[in-house]
Amino acid sequence: MHHASEILLTLFLVFVAAQVGAEIAQRLKLPGVVGEITAGAALGPSLLGWITPEQILPGTPLDVLAEIGVVLLLFSVGLETRLDDLKKVGKIAFLVGVLGVMLPFGMGSAWAHGSGFAWGKSLFVAAAFVATSAGITARVLQELGALQRVESKVILGAAVIDDILAMLLLGVVVSLQGGEGFDPWKLLVVLGSAIGFIVLVGLGGARVMRWNSAWLDKPHSPHSPLAIVLALCLGLAWLSTLLGLAAIIGAFLAGMIASETRQQHVLEQQTQPLLALLTPFFFVITGSKIDLRQLASGEALAMLAVVTVIAIVSKLAGGWLGALALGRRSAAIVGLGMVPRGEVGVVVASLGLTAGVFSDRIYAVIVAMSLLTAMVTPPVLAWLLRRHPSTP
Repeated sequence: MHHASEILLTLFLVFVAAQVGAEIAQRLKLPGVVGEITAGAALGPSLLGWITPEQILPGTPLDVLAEIGVVLLLFSVGLETRLDDLKKVGKIAFLVGVLGVMLPFGMGSAWAHGSGFAWGKSLFVAAAFVATSAGITARVLQELGALQRVESKVILGAAVIDDILAMLLLGVVVSLQGGEGFDPWKLLVVLGSAIGFIVLVGLGGARVMRWNSAWLDKPHSPHSPLAIVLALCLGLAWLSTLLGLAAIIGAFLAGMIASETRQQHVLEQQTQPLLALLTPFFFVITGSKIDLRQLASGEALAMLAVVTVIAIVSKLAGGWLGALALGRRSAAIVGLGMVPRGEVGVVVASLGLTAGVFSDRIYAVIVAMSLLTAMVTPPVLAWLLRRHPSTP
């Protein structure tokens, strides 16, 4: 088969599987994202093998589409998030972000060391427990129309802080594996750059758009506002990666800037077709990265159970403690919203495998934990959000 035809066939299969999976999940009263991730697991090497590991390597068409999909998803979430709303929950979001990193990192490193890893490698294993996948939680909040709830604002704000701290921790543990040692000055430079980027872009960009957004309508094309803000989204996503942050942080900031324009509601409507086309690729590819054959033993399954429990409990506890000022029920929603690891845990596991820190089994366990937290959390989070009214 011709290479282009093969790619198109794969895209067709992934997209159709995503729609079928989401439809089945929604008929079962589950968030659509659960069905999409499950569809990915079915298409991947564990079952049908229609998506091979080589097809989802970095830079492949499926990987690129998945990255664009999650970038657009966080951009659309930013479109529904005003800077003033985030400011109101800033202190709580900071606490949630910090505690949501400290507890998983501490518990993860203790488990890894107790399982026989040296402390240096234990810290690398623990890094996979740390970062929250904002894309998965954001999709659930968006599906339920819950982005305006105060808990959602806290989760999104904490996810930004979480990503900064996770990036710093990962930088430290990678340098320790390479024998470079710990350089606090380099760490401070990276931290300052990341914080400076977020403050400058978030605060400065929002103010500029708030004062004057009429220039978006000056080009003749009726789609010029959308084209301009999408260019902003891609540009800030690229800048985020240069600073070591996730691309979704820049995309979220771009959406938050665009939310200050008078064209906000039009932009929200115009982005929906793009989201319908591209975001399913992210969740299907996330699900396809697990290989259940590496877990086909009682020992591996027992390890997976322990690792998953640690991952859920540590994040839930960190988020709950940090958000207690909102009340226990809202704190539980925030804690649960921080649980999914998704693609972030997969990235750390891949780095560990490449560095020779992880065996194939440990890699499979970490990836499976990341995807299990991504699949278990959405239905429970949806149930909690429906059960408890919005906090004033």
